[in-house]
Amino acid sequence: MKTASITDIKREIQIKNSNELKDIILRLARFKKENKELLTYLLFESADENAYIESVKQEIESMFSAINTDSYYYMKKSVRKILKHIKTRIRYSLKKETEVELMIWFCRKLAIMEPPIHHSIALENILIRQLDSIRKTLPKLHEDLRYDYEQELKDIKY
Repeated sequence: MKTASITDIKREIQIKNSNELKDIILRLARFKKENKELLTYLLFESADENAYIESVKQEIESMFSAINTDSYYYMKKSVRKILKHIKTRIRYSLKKETEVELMIWFCRKLAIMEPPIHHSIALENILIRQLDSIRKTLPKLHEDLRYDYEQELKDIKY
């Protein structure tokens, strides 16, 4: 089966009535957890972005507390898993402010993690790459927000 283009899908959606669209969306939600998570965000959480950010921060907090700190190898694997989770949540939102806020939260948590990440080049590089990524995103934000986030970035010690 050949996958249709976005333009073709848009045309077909315009033809469908609301009941058919509802059935299509519910069927789509059954296939993948990520589809269901995106629909949950769009239907329930997109109206209050601050609450969404706080809920993701709580998830991050619990994931960091569950990290196996026996070796840097396990820590690195867990940190990458957390980062993947955050990137998925950022894709749901598509707002640069949300992206910067969550990534700064992640970097803060990573920088203060015990045992210190300074003994692992891989973990240190993850932190440096994410800080660079945040700095590249900052120019896309409003001037006032940019200044606030730049101050927060300066507070992160690594």
